[in-house]
Formats: sequence, C-alpha cells, structure tokens
Amino acid sequence: MTETTPSQPMPPQPPDGAFEPYKPRSPEVRAVLDALGRLREDLFKDAFAYRPLPPMSMDRPFVRHLPVRWRQYAAWTPHLVVAAAGAVALLVTVGDRPVGSPGTLLSGLLVVAPVLLTLARPVAAFWLSLLVTWLGGVLATAWDEWPWPPGSFISYLVVLTVVAVRTRPRTAAWMWAITAFYGFLTVSTLGGGHYENNVGPMLVVSAIALLAVTVRQIRREAEQTVTAEQTQTAHERSRRTLLEERTTIARELHDVVAHHMSVVAIQAEAAPYRVENPPPELEKAFVTIRENAVAALTELRRVLGVVRAEDYAAPDAPQPTLADLGALLDNVRQAGLAVDKGVTGAVRELPQGVELSAYRIVQEALSNTLRHAPGASARVEIGYVIGGLGLRVVNGPPPRPALVKPSPGAGHGITGMRERVSMLNGEMTAAPTSEGGYEVTVFLPVATAREGDA
Repeated sequence: MTETTPSQPMPPQPPDGAFEPYKPRSPEVRAVLDALGRLREDLFKDAFAYRPLPPMSMDRPFVRHLPVRWRQYAAWTPHLVVAAAGAVALLVTVGDRPVGSPGTLLSGLLVVAPVLLTLARPVAAFWLSLLVTWLGGVLATAWDEWPWPPGSFISYLVVLTVVAVRTRPRTAAWMWAITAFYGFLTVSTLGGGHYENNVGPMLVVSAIALLAVTVRQIRREAEQTVTAEQTQTAHERSRRTLLEERTTIARELHDVVAHHMSVVAIQAEAAPYRVENPPPELEKAFVTIRENAVAALTELRRVLGVVRAEDYAAPDAPQPTLADLGALLDNVRQAGLAVDKGVTGAVRELPQGVELSAYRIVQEALSNTLRHAPGASARVEIGYVIGGLGLRVVNGPPPRPALVKPSPGAGHGITGMRERVSMLNGEMTAAPTSEGGYEVTVFLPVATAREGDA
C-alpha cells in the first residue's frame, strides 16, 4: 500500500527568479497590520484636509421655537459653543499664570489655537493639541499640574470631544489610545521632576466624554439606517401595490376586450352571407378580419394567463356597470353606512371599460368610508356631461364618540382609483373636506360619436 501526499500549490516566486522561502503571516501579525492600517487611515491620511464645520440644521425642535429673526443665527450655534470653550481654556490659562508673565499671552494662544482649528481641520487640531500639551509639559515647573496644565487640560478635552463628534467612532478610540500612550510615556520618562500628574483624571474624563459621543454617533447611524430601510421598504411596498392594482385592472378588463373581439370575429364571419354574390376580394377581407380577431383573442388569453395569480378564480358573473350601483348601495347600507345617490344629466350607455372603472371607483370610495369613518354618512353623485362622466363620493366626519373604531386598510384604495383614472386619461382629486370628512372627485372622458367617427 502506498501513501500519496496531496500536492500543495507552489508559493509565488520573486520577479528576479531567485527562490525565497514562503513565510505565511500569522493571524496576530495580520491583526496588527490591519490595526496600523486603520490608524493611518483615521489619523494620518489627509490629516490636514480642509473640512469646515457645516451650519446646524434648521429642523431642530428648539430652533423652530425661536423668533424668526434669531433663527438665522441659530445655525451657527455649534461654532459659538466651540469658540466659547476655547475662550474658557484661554481664561483658565491666563488666570493660572503670574500677572505680567511674558509667556502668558503666548500660552493662552497656544491653548486656544487647537480648539478653533477643530472648526476647519479636525484631525490636524488633535495633533496640534498633542504638540501644545508636550510644550506645556516641557515648560511646566515641579509644582504645576502635569503633563496637562489646567488650561491645556480643558483645551485637550474639548479637542477630543469635537474631533470625535466630527469623525467616526473608531477615531475616538485611536485618540484615547494615543492619549494613554502619551501620558504613560511622559510619566515614565519625564516624571521624575514633578510631584504628581493628572494622567489618570485625563484618561477617565476623556473616556467618559468619548464614550458618550460614540454612543450618540452609533445611535444616530442606526436611526439613519433604519430610516433608509423604512423608506426603501415603503417605496417597494408602494411599487408592489401599484403592480398589483394594475394586474387586477388587467384581469377585469379582459372580459370587456374579449367580448368586443368576439363580436368582431362573429360579425366578420357572418357578413359575407348577408350580401348576395359578394366579390371574392370582400370575402377574403372578412376572412382576414376574422382570423386577426381570433388571433387577438388567443394572445389575450395568454396575457391573462401571465397576470393571473395562483389563487385567481375567474368570475362567474359579468363585470358590473353603473346600472348595478343600486345593489352596491343596498349592500353598504346593510353594513351600516347611510348613503344616498344623486344623478344629473341624461343617462346614457357608456363604454364598458368606463362603466366598470366608474363602478369600481365608487365601490372603493365607499369601502374606504366604512373602514376609516365608521358611522359617517356618504353621498354618491353621478353626472353625465358632454364629453365624459363625473363622479363625486363624499362622506362626513365620523360621529364622536364613535361606537366602532376605524380599521386600517392595505393602502390599495387610492392607488387603484388613480390607476383606473389614469388608464382612461381622466382626472381625480382625493382630499379631506373642511367639515372633517373626505371627498373623491373623478372625471372620466368619453369620446362622442362624432369624435369616434373622426
């Protein structure tokens, strides 16, 4: 029995052909290299990039309650807060120095400079603040607070907080780590001539401030993510609703179109027998018309098969028309809706597509009244006018206190009505009334006989 060893891929060779042993990197080395790469990306790459602090959004709640003349200045509140913090650090530095000391003004300017720099170059402000801290520690005496004098302590904390707010949470962790490294390094190398240091208080206070900022940023990012997902979901739901309504309309109009095409095919087949000795050209033309009508019916059935859902059941009764509104109104009256009907103009027969769409619009409007305004009264107005059909369905406000609570629907009602109206090149408005009810107004254009002949 022989034992075979699976072949291993050869390691990559150097370009010059010289063989070098392949040394894979351990997970620890890769983790360190990745960490150094992230550190370079956060605090070294484009550290001096110009990123001015934008004005505050005017949508904040406290801004909306301010007088109008003050709102334009409220947008600069973050800039004023940072400047005020720099002024506090400056006053503390000046107050901590002996009066008339030549380095007092210079020390104050060095302390306030990093704070103001955070408004334009936040990462650079952090490095400048660290440099100012080192200069202050070098010039400090044995009796001073060290390595952060009082003014520098405040300035450094402000810089850390502002930079953390303006960058990602990972940057806050890197700044705290560098602060801890700097504190322990200075204490171990330069701490012999000082009685005490404030590295511990700096690390504790800065950790609390950076943790608060990080939690706030993570929460805000989560809220933005949830808002974006909800917006996307609402968009997809609206699009799906629109497609479902169009599919429903296509199914309902199938019977109307199929009826007309069947009539065309039958008339084309029977027409030659109504004329004595018809010419061959006429017979051939009627045969072509019938064949095209039958082919159109076949394709129409295929289209219906595409848009039919798995649980779709073909209706047994013919599609309803405006003549069936009486039964619809009786049905909703039995459901508890007080509704009356008004008809103006000369009642005439309309195209079946218009009749079906008008019926469905009235049906959906009354269903919305039952769901959203239980106990209210409604009125249906139908106007036969020259050039079209007008519909108006209006309901009053629900009674108070209402015995039945409103039930939310699927959100398809208004969408379906608008799709039917758009299909017929009509116009529709749906809006609340001044009395607290709701009104749906529709106009469906209908071509006259003269326009159809033209």
